[in-house]
Amino acid sequence: PGAPGTPRSRGHRPMSACPTPPQRAMEGSTAGDGLPQMKYLVVTGGTVSGLGKGTAISSIGVVLRSHGLRVTAIKIDPYLNIDAGTMSPFEHGEVFVLEDGGEVDLDLGNYERFLDLTLTSSHSLTSGKIFEQILKRERTGHYLGKTVQIVPHVTDAIQDWIADVAQKPVDKSGQRPDVCLIELGGTVGDIEGAMYLEALQQLMFRVGRENFCTAHVGMVPVMGATGEQKTKPCQHSVKLLREAGLRPDILFCRTEQPLEEPTRRKLSVFCQVQPASIISLHDISNIYRVPLLLAEQEIGVQICRHFGLPNEGFTESALHLPESVMSCLPLEARDVRLADWRFLADRVDMCSDEVVIAIVGKYTGLHDSYISVIKALKHATVEAGLHLSIEWVDSGDLEPNAQLLDSRRYDNAWWRLKSAHGVLVPGGFGDRGVEGKVRAANYCRTSNTPFLGISVGLQLAVIEFARAELGWENANSTEFEESTPHPVIVFMPEASATVTGGTMRLGSRATLIADSGTLAYRVYGGRPVVYERHRHRYEVNSQCVAALESRGMVFSGKDDRGQRMEIIEIRHGHPFFFCTQFHPEFQSRPAVPAAPILALVLAAAKRLDRRMQEDGGVLRPGAGFERRV
Repeated sequence: PGAPGTPRSRGHRPMSACPTPPQRAMEGSTAGDGLPQMKYLVVTGGTVSGLGKGTAISSIGVVLRSHGLRVTAIKIDPYLNIDAGTMSPFEHGEVFVLEDGGEVDLDLGNYERFLDLTLTSSHSLTSGKIFEQILKRERTGHYLGKTVQIVPHVTDAIQDWIADVAQKPVDKSGQRPDVCLIELGGTVGDIEGAMYLEALQQLMFRVGRENFCTAHVGMVPVMGATGEQKTKPCQHSVKLLREAGLRPDILFCRTEQPLEEPTRRKLSVFCQVQPASIISLHDISNIYRVPLLLAEQEIGVQICRHFGLPNEGFTESALHLPESVMSCLPLEARDVRLADWRFLADRVDMCSDEVVIAIVGKYTGLHDSYISVIKALKHATVEAGLHLSIEWVDSGDLEPNAQLLDSRRYDNAWWRLKSAHGVLVPGGFGDRGVEGKVRAANYCRTSNTPFLGISVGLQLAVIEFARAELGWENANSTEFEESTPHPVIVFMPEASATVTGGTMRLGSRATLIADSGTLAYRVYGGRPVVYERHRHRYEVNSQCVAALESRGMVFSGKDDRGQRMEIIEIRHGHPFFFCTQFHPEFQSRPAVPAAPILALVLAAAKRLDRRMQEDGGVLRPGAGFERRV
């Protein structure tokens, strides 16, 4: 058990009746523990950032899963930060939080969503982590007086880190992965990435070429009136990669239109890659078609052959859609590779009934700052058979002083907020724009507009309620006003006020939902205990809870000690006013949307009550796929 090529049960039946791939004895490919050698697939990028390495590596993983292989994923970020926790969203996009509390690059969120994995903080490798490890070892005499250098000490540490993390089980099978996908952040030629390229070529020598595959994502732009596809950017990035000691086995060409055959042949000659291994990554209708695009070009077959894995003809489900959904497909469609992903991709394109959700935040200028929220909304709308339209509202534009500075911008922000079918206030830090979020919460509460507040969104909803319903005009959070006479939100006692990195309440925590009559109980499918991921330093002041409850605020979810407020809701005839201290978006998956976000979307479309009745009185995320669009 656990050998690559052995099909596993993932809680659903295989998509075809293909025979079980045979166990194989691989000469020279056995690790020291007697298990088959781990296979490593490295993805690099060239010329410019933002070509889509993260999407490419996630889609490769989906295809490999459809061949019956277990995969894991590691992201290498060459920056000197220990992790992404202290980075501004404007600098690096969203900080994604893992199950163990690791604060990591948003690409790891993409891996988890596409591949349904549960990664750890060690799956994010940064130069900060490596140098911290090296320097601690040097101070404790680990190197026995040697001169500590990039080669071999740093490169050896990188290889050992990758080899160790690659062995960790990350999927529901609990078994060791077969293939480790590694994404090297940045572009080939960046000075900070040089030591990783050196380490990776050493790793290739260490494990053997038959266990190591290099894929490179290159840019093929279209220039001039003739629309000719230009290969020089891709050629030059491959040249830099080869100078670093790595030769691409697979070349992904990022282009607007499908790669033309003359272009493919030219790249094959100049980059020394077989034409069949030059893959067109052109623009398509939605992101869920990327695995289908790769499978059509037989990327899975090529990788299996490169690694000597007998999984070419094996077909397995790569997406956990309900069995009732797949059984509705024609038999011939069910037996096609990635039939489940094709169903999802087709459904995305077919959804036409629009639902408009306003996201009220302070980082609206960079949508990657809220990428998990966006993806979770997309998961929810596709499951519900709706087309998502997002209205971005800068919370600062909702504040009274904004009207004095730019009345047209102020009026436009309020028009966009009021025209939305539902409103979501995501997490964030700092006092800029908080009064605008408070005003948005007030508007939604008093106008019966469906509202979901996440993390600081919950805290600001509490502040608004205390001001409006309790008459505490100066109620606030000590994060924004330390001397407030009514501190309804306070600093957590165990958090650090001086050290910012990794000192928040992070990772998966239990939330207890004791009352079966609450909306929270129904939204979470009747479960009395749910586990969600957290990232916050401030919380509801427990001394104010009784006063807030006396005016109708319901604290329907609490931590396992009953001291921290995790979920609030307001009834009084409101269709949906729901807030969570945790971040439900981090565990949303294409086949199983985050429950609170699905509930917001359904409430915004005026379908929540009917859906709960159809689901048996509680919400069952994923059941919406059983209904045709």
